[in-house]
Amino acid sequence: MTKRRSTAAATVIGLVIAGAHLIGATAASADDVTPSVPPGTEPSAAAPVQLDPNAPGLKIPQGGTLAPIKVLDIAEVVEDLGGEQRRQETNQTVMMALQSEVMFPEDSAIFNAQAAARIQAIAQEINTQKATRVRVFGFTDDQGSYEHGKELSKKRADAVQAELAKTVTNPSVVFDVRGYSEDYPIADNGTEEGRKKNRRVEITFPRGSGQ
Repeated sequence: MTKRRSTAAATVIGLVIAGAHLIGATAASADDVTPSVPPGTEPSAAAPVQLDPNAPGLKIPQGGTLAPIKVLDIAEVVEDLGGEQRRQETNQTVMMALQSEVMFPEDSAIFNAQAAARIQAIAQEINTQKATRVRVFGFTDDQGSYEHGKELSKKRADAVQAELAKTVTNPSVVFDVRGYSEDYPIADNGTEEGRKKNRRVEITFPRGSGQ
């Protein structure tokens, strides 16, 4: 299958994040730990500048008050033609999502012929960014049992991690590998097009000094 690199869309999304607590990847695989928010939605922007609400220049007439300080985290999303590969960048992270169909046969965690090249290209970027922590999360659609989806999504995430490890040069990099079954869909499971988008593996790593 020929890899199509034409950019179909580039959307800049402003995510308004209340607070500045940064939730990082854990050092070990933790499949029994469910995050408090869906993966990839954690705040990554820096803490806001502290403001004095009583400063004269900020006073609002007629007894008004300032709203709580918020951080605007900008995410740029670029999707390949057909949606086979999606790249999302925030101020501090890069996330690459690959649809399962471009890497695995149906209901399988065995790579097809094109999968290795796609994953190796991502591993090279991890090297460029000098990332020390990499999250590899697998997801399925809502077809079949939840437990089967959890097992399949974890096996696929494991396969992607093993392929990344062949090319990632930093021997101390920490991988966080999890399978989430049908949790955290990004599209409507009521259509085959939506289910196809939900069957994916996401690889997330920090933007580093190699940028």
